[in-house]
Amino acid sequence: MALFSERVFSLAHVVVTADPSKRMLMACVMGGIIGLEREWRHKDSGLRTNMLICMGAALFTIMSAVLAGELTPDKSRVASNIVQGVGFLGAGLILHTRDRVVGLTSAATVFVVAAIGMTCGAGLYLEALFATAIVLISLQFIGALEAKIGWKRYPMLYEVRANVGADLRNKSADPAGLLAIEREAATHRMFTAILKVLDAAGQTLEIQQRDNVAGLERLSFTVVATRKEHQRIAAELHASDATDQVVVFRDLEE
Repeated sequence: MALFSERVFSLAHVVVTADPSKRMLMACVMGGIIGLEREWRHKDSGLRTNMLICMGAALFTIMSAVLAGELTPDKSRVASNIVQGVGFLGAGLILHTRDRVVGLTSAATVFVVAAIGMTCGAGLYLEALFATAIVLISLQFIGALEAKIGWKRYPMLYEVRANVGADLRNKSADPAGLLAIEREAATHRMFTAILKVLDAAGQTLEIQQRDNVAGLERLSFTVVATRKEHQRIAAELHASDATDQVVVFRDLEE
């Protein structure tokens, strides 16, 4: 009789724990799908982060009802604090710079991933799958649509280079003095050309780096604009006689 009771208890334990385990596994799968997209885009909140957040939210949701017990009507006391905890986590992903805010999409993704984890913890798998699909569509296709339309503003790093006197070394008895004067004049022309282009585009000059290597003046600055505006700014800088080379890079902070 005791052996039969023990087997019944073991079977009941397996039945009770099987569904919560399934819910946590489903949460890991849903969070992992979104995490792969974030990993592909080289975001700080990647595969492991989204998996852990989604599974943790599901576990808190499950344990909320377990810890409340049968006699407590409020089964969501623990789960209700998930939103606050994820809010602090998302705030750590948001970076404030001088001219923009970076990380809002990653923070919003973490917030939604936690909600998907809570949905899996409640056993609503179809709803969690539907929410995951919406998140992927929002991150992938809507982002591509924004880029195609061309109204989204994003930062690009411009590097303008100008030969400011290296060819004058053998043209004067006093090459050092002539080079200094020529470099000053060429640098002035380069800055004037850059400011003229930025003024026409309604942009301010935010210098990131400036140096001079063997007579080659190099100036780096960031511009936040739409795709068409970036194309126009780059074309006008290329066409200027005061610049010898213009290179445009994607801003790594974006």
